[in-house]
Amino acid sequence: MDATDHGRPAKERSMKIAIQFNGQTVEARPGTTILKLLETYPHPGKSAPLGAIVNNRLMGLYRVLRSDCTVQTIDYRSKEGANIYRRSLTMILCAAFSDLFPEVRLEIGQSLANGYYYHVTHGPALTETMLAAVEARMREIIAANRPLRPVLVTTEEAEEYFAKIGSEAKAMLLHQRRQPEVPWVVIGEFRDLVHGPLAPSTGVCQTFAILPKLPGFVLTFPDRIGRVLVALPSQPKLYAAYRDTRMWNEQLGIWSVGHLNRACIDGTISEIVKVSEGLQEKKIVAIADRIKAAGGEIRVVLVAGPSSSGKTTTTKRLAVQLMVNGIRPVALSMDNYYIDRADTPRNPDGSYNFESLEALDLDLFNSHLHDILEGKLVQMPMYDFVSGARRKDKTIPIQLQRDQVLIVEGIHGINPRLTEAAPAKAKFKLYVSALTQLCLDEHNRIFTSDARLLRRIVRDRLYRGYSAAQTIHQWPHVRAGENKHIFPYQEEADVLFDTSLVYEQAVLKPYLQRFLLEVDQRDPAYIEAYRLFNFLSWFIPIFSHEVPHTSILREFIGGSTFNY
Repeated sequence: MDATDHGRPAKERSMKIAIQFNGQTVEARPGTTILKLLETYPHPGKSAPLGAIVNNRLMGLYRVLRSDCTVQTIDYRSKEGANIYRRSLTMILCAAFSDLFPEVRLEIGQSLANGYYYHVTHGPALTETMLAAVEARMREIIAANRPLRPVLVTTEEAEEYFAKIGSEAKAMLLHQRRQPEVPWVVIGEFRDLVHGPLAPSTGVCQTFAILPKLPGFVLTFPDRIGRVLVALPSQPKLYAAYRDTRMWNEQLGIWSVGHLNRACIDGTISEIVKVSEGLQEKKIVAIADRIKAAGGEIRVVLVAGPSSSGKTTTTKRLAVQLMVNGIRPVALSMDNYYIDRADTPRNPDGSYNFESLEALDLDLFNSHLHDILEGKLVQMPMYDFVSGARRKDKTIPIQLQRDQVLIVEGIHGINPRLTEAAPAKAKFKLYVSALTQLCLDEHNRIFTSDARLLRRIVRDRLYRGYSAAQTIHQWPHVRAGENKHIFPYQEEADVLFDTSLVYEQAVLKPYLQRFLLEVDQRDPAYIEAYRLFNFLSWFIPIFSHEVPHTSILREFIGGSTFNY
């Protein structure tokens, strides 16, 4: 009898299921795990398998197979595999801290330099000696190759345990959960909730580094070819933007999903929404005041940032505050400077790369920018997105007066090549992004890019004629363009403005659940749709009538007082 047969009914042991396993058809008994199959049919490639795509759902290798299915094992080279590696290594880190410094309350923060930033909220201040000891303990846990097999426990048992050890965010989240059981993993005396597939054992998480950034530190992960950073890049403005957002969340008393859900339950969410929006508006007012204080030296305001960061609404709200200060803004749309679609650069798969700087007519734009700043009348072209070319029958006249500033919105606004014609002292560079600092709990963060992807899925489905599947398929190209053309310039901004709202996922949830359910299970986009759908299950929804009509969220769900 096969080792996997123990404990199964005789009828089940006699059955066989057909599995498309990494491209070949194999047979196995119902109840066989993916890990067991790998003993006979090894994972292709040199890297260790970390998880598997089973019928377009991401699963761990301990997954039990009970019926015919398609299985594709994955490793660190894939996005899904990298996320499994990071989640597993984070758990090992927390276990090491628990072993050595149980009095320390560790909390996860933002993504920095291909790693996660952590800080301590209770216990002694961190030292480099402590961090060296934690890294050594992590390597001991990894060398022991301990299994990371999730175990189902009752929700009540898990809630009681986390409340007892002072893990408020986990206990609160579980108290709001309506499922009878939840999975957790045990590493020695340490226990933690499982928010997604884990590596099969600690032994596969060999490559990492802990880099001090006191009062916290960064746990860095390898890149796709196994290299890790040995020193953190200088990103003071990005780090400060993250820190400010975290401070805002703590001021609101909402830094985890459990805290947000509690506000929905106890009726204080309306106040949370109002204060969140007020904090954002206060920051926009400060930016307008800074431009005013320059005494007319600033002639062009450049608003840049990645997709779905809320650039358009930020620009419109900033324009209002500039007018309050007696400055009349004039908008110049970068969309009108696209080259003809036939000449647009393409991605490796043949699709158009609209995120490329070369998709814009830089020579024409700089020529117009120079003339506008000289006070000359310029005829701005109008781009027709249907035909993919500029209109030949119409232009837009622009001439800048002395009490006016030019506002240019576009993803490349901070790239020096875009505005070579403008003197440095005449430019104010505003970088806009959604740098969410809301966490699931103390040790599990929300991916920063997910905040923008969720916004884009809703907007594309409601107003741009794209399904959730189409948006998900396009997202890797968008992200690649951002990494190449946008993120390298963010530290050159005069101000980094975070548009994330602590409550936004709860507002987007009803829209997203509907739109994600429209993704066909056979579509490769279903892998991501399935992950996002499960992630949203932790949120209690907030009704859209709570959202002010000037909110950045209205750019994505509709109902804004601004015209787009």
